[in-house]
Amino acid sequence: MKQIINISIITIIIVLFSACSKEPLSPQFKSMPKTYLQKGTFEQLKEWNLENYDEALASFNNSCKTKKSRNIYGELCEKASVSHNAKQFFENQFTPYKIINKDSKKESLLTGYYEPELKGSLIESDKYKYPLYNTPSDLIIVNLNSIYPELKKYRLRGKIVGNRLLPYDSRDEINNKNLKAKPICYVDSKIDRFFLEIQGSGRISLENGKTIFVGYDNQNGHKYRAIGRYLIKIGALESKNVSLQSIRKWLEENPSRVDEVLNYNKSLVYFKERKKSASGSLGIVLTPKRSVAVDRSFIPLGTMLYLESQVQENKLNRIVIAEDTGGAIKGAVRADLFLGYGDEAMKIAGRLKSTLSLWILVPNSMENN
Repeated sequence: MKQIINISIITIIIVLFSACSKEPLSPQFKSMPKTYLQKGTFEQLKEWNLENYDEALASFNNSCKTKKSRNIYGELCEKASVSHNAKQFFENQFTPYKIINKDSKKESLLTGYYEPELKGSLIESDKYKYPLYNTPSDLIIVNLNSIYPELKKYRLRGKIVGNRLLPYDSRDEINNKNLKAKPICYVDSKIDRFFLEIQGSGRISLENGKTIFVGYDNQNGHKYRAIGRYLIKIGALESKNVSLQSIRKWLEENPSRVDEVLNYNKSLVYFKERKKSASGSLGIVLTPKRSVAVDRSFIPLGTMLYLESQVQENKLNRIVIAEDTGGAIKGAVRADLFLGYGDEAMKIAGRLKSTLSLWILVPNSMENN
């Protein structure tokens, strides 16, 4: 009989194992009691024997440059760096556990994202008139865990008005007020700017010939709302036809309603300039088709997973690393696959919406201690 275990049991295993590693491991799963795992074998993983093990190992080694991955895997990061047989390393050192979706309201879903390229300028003009802002100086972030430990997953964002902390301006309010933030640059399309927020990072090709990279830095505290759902609600699109491409097409064909639709999502993202291309919440450059965004209340950042899904007509079964997060990524069996940079990545990401199975690769050392 297959054994289903609550993730809190893994906590105990990790704590026990931490004494054996050169760099102590943290109980990464302690705050995730709703995540359930089902023990399996590598033979159960779809197309496991077709995996590019060397490429997967390189992705794991890259993730091991971060503190979060090293805290989870400890000395396995060192073993991986000197391994000469990638397949043997994975099969000898890990056991796959299938992540079980216990919430029927949450889809087991794979979507995709990419690094967009926008046209911009450091100087505002009639062509380049849509500012890309950094974090406002008056944005206040309040952590409540010191007073209310049960609220440690939540943060309040707002601003001080008089002696009161009020919600920060929503998207439509910010567009009509004097925001206390400096523009990084100006772009030529508010639609492109909006989709940059959804992707979380991108590159701006400036009119002076240079390119700057930008990435997520903060947001205004309002809950993310998908404009695709709004377009379905008003009868503009059918649910089966919603994609990045169909949404963009509708917006371009209905310029008088662009603000109405974009303002449905009151959440607004602020950016910061970066020295490198798309990087996720772990702070390292993302690897196309190897990096995924997850809901970290279920899956710790830095975790190695096995993904089973498909991209269009092609099966996609491979090792991936949880290296990013996203406001729309909610649930235990939910992932957003980074697809890279360029038009082809954009086309695939815009249409990717597939059923998903996820496995977490648990170190055998954690099981045996």
